[in-house]
Amino acid sequence: MGAMAKKSPSGPNQRQLRVGELIRRRLSELLQRGEIHDPDLARMSITVGEVRCSPDLKVATAYVLPLGGGQKEEMLTALRNSRHEIRREVSKALSIKFAPEIRFEIDDTFDRMDATRALFADEHVARDLDRDDE
Repeated sequence: MGAMAKKSPSGPNQRQLRVGELIRRRLSELLQRGEIHDPDLARMSITVGEVRCSPDLKVATAYVLPLGGGQKEEMLTALRNSRHEIRREVSKALSIKFAPEIRFEIDDTFDRMDATRALFADEHVARDLDRDDE
C-alpha cells in the first residue's frame, strides 16, 4: 500500500472510539458551561451526538444539533468561527500528541429515524412486511 493508509472495513478501532468519546464529552462540557467566548454560542443549547475520528486521529467530526432543531446554520457558523478556540480547549483534555482538527456537521440521526418510521408506516411497506411474516 505504500504511503496510503489501509482502510478498515470493520469500522473505527478502539483508539478512534475512545478519542472520539473524550472529544464529545469535553465539547459538550464547553458548550454547556458557556466556556467558549462567543456570544452566539453562549445563547444556544447544543447537543453533541457523536464525534468520529479519522484513522490517523488528525480530524474529528462532531455531529451537533441545536436544542429544538432550529437555527442549524447559525449554530454551524458560530461553531466554525470558534473552531480554533474549541480545538485549543478540547486538546487540554486529551492525552495525545497532536490535537485533531475539529469539523462540525449537523447530526441527522433523528431525521433518518423519522424517515424510517414513516417508511414503516406506509401501507405498501406494511403490506409487504406482513406478507414476509406469512
